Amino acid sequence: MTLPQRIVDFVNPRAKHQFKGRTCSIRSVGSYVPEKILTNHDIAQRVNTSDEWITSRTGIKERRIAAADQYTSHLAANAALDALKKGDVKPEEVDLIIVATITPDMPFPATACLVQKIIGAEKAAAFDLEAACSGFIYGLEIGQQFIMSQTCNTVLVIGAEKLSTIIDWEDRNTCVLFGDGAGAAILQNRPDSHGLLTTVMGSDGNKGDLLCMPAGGSKNPANGDTIKDRLHYLRMDGRETFKHAVNAMYKAAREVLNRCQLKISQIKHIIPHQANKRIISAVSDRLQATKDQVFINLDKYGNTSAASVAIALDEAAANGCLKRGDLILLVVFGAGLTWGAAIIEW
Repeated sequence: MTLPQRIVDFVNPRAKHQFKGRTCSIRSVGSYVPEKILTNHDIAQRVNTSDEWITSRTGIKERRIAAADQYTSHLAANAALDALKKGDVKPEEVDLIIVATITPDMPFPATACLVQKIIGAEKAAAFDLEAACSGFIYGLEIGQQFIMSQTCNTVLVIGAEKLSTIIDWEDRNTCVLFGDGAGAAILQNRPDSHGLLTTVMGSDGNKGDLLCMPAGGSKNPANGDTIKDRLHYLRMDGRETFKHAVNAMYKAAREVLNRCQLKISQIKHIIPHQANKRIISAVSDRLQATKDQVFINLDKYGNTSAASVAIALDEAAANGCLKRGDLILLVVFGAGLTWGAAIIEW
C-alpha cells in the first residue's frame, strides 16, 4: 500500500526538519494464557447471574485463571519466550524489558526485573509501567523512543495481568469481566519499513475513581478496616466507564488516522481493547468500520487489561490475518482514565 507523503517524509531520514532517527517495527509477537478455563456457567454457581446475562451484555463466554503458584511474572515470561522464539531472538540480545501491568508480583522490585531473571536476558534494563488497559500501547510508544534514539536495538514490551487476584468474586458486575494472561512484542529497527507510524496517548485523572482499587497503596495501606471493607478489590462504575471508553477510543482512533492522512477503509485490521463487545461495536460503528476489519477474541479470554491487545495481536498474527505491509489500528482504554491508539505497518 502506498502511504501518504506525510508519513513517507516522517520516516525519511533525509527529509528536511525531521528527526533523523531509526524507524521501529514489531519483529514478532507472542502470548500466554493459563490452562484453567472459567466459563460463564462456572461463575453462575458463585453469584446471581447466567450465561445469557453475561454474553448479552459483554460478549464474554469464558476467561482464563492462573494457578495459585503462577504469578504475573510467570505469565509475562511465557509470553516473552514465545515472542523471542517466533522472532528468532536470543534473550541476551534484549536491551530493555518493559512490563505493563496493574497486578505486579509485588510493589517492588519491578515485575520486569523478575521477568529478566526468568528468561535470562542478563544485559537488559527493566522497568514496569502502569496505565491499566492502555499499558501495552504506552509501552510500544516508549519502546519505540529507545529504538529511534539508537539507545537500544531490541526492546521487549509485555502486557501481563493476574487480575483474578484483585477481583471481588461476590460482585457480579465485575467478576464476569476479567481474566488472566500476557502478550509480548519484540521491537527492532527493520530497514525499509515504516513500522509504528504514530501513537496517541491520553488521560483524565479527574475520572480516576470510575475504575480503581481503593486500597493497597500509600493512601490506604492494608489494615483490618481496608480488608473488612473489601477495598483491595477492583471497583468500577460500569455505566460511566462505558460512556467515556467509547468517546475516548473513537477520538484517539480518529486522531491517528488524521495524522497519517488515512481513511478507515485503508486499515486492514482494527484490534481494539477486548473489554466489552458493546464498546467495540459502538466504536467500530462510529468509525464506520466493517465487521471484517475488527478482530475480537474477548469471548475466550475476557478483559485481560494490559495484556488484552497484545494477546489479540498475537492471535491475529498466528491465524494468518496479518500480512507484511498491512496497516493495523490498535485502540485502547483503561483506568486512570487512560486511552490510546496506534497505527502500525506490519
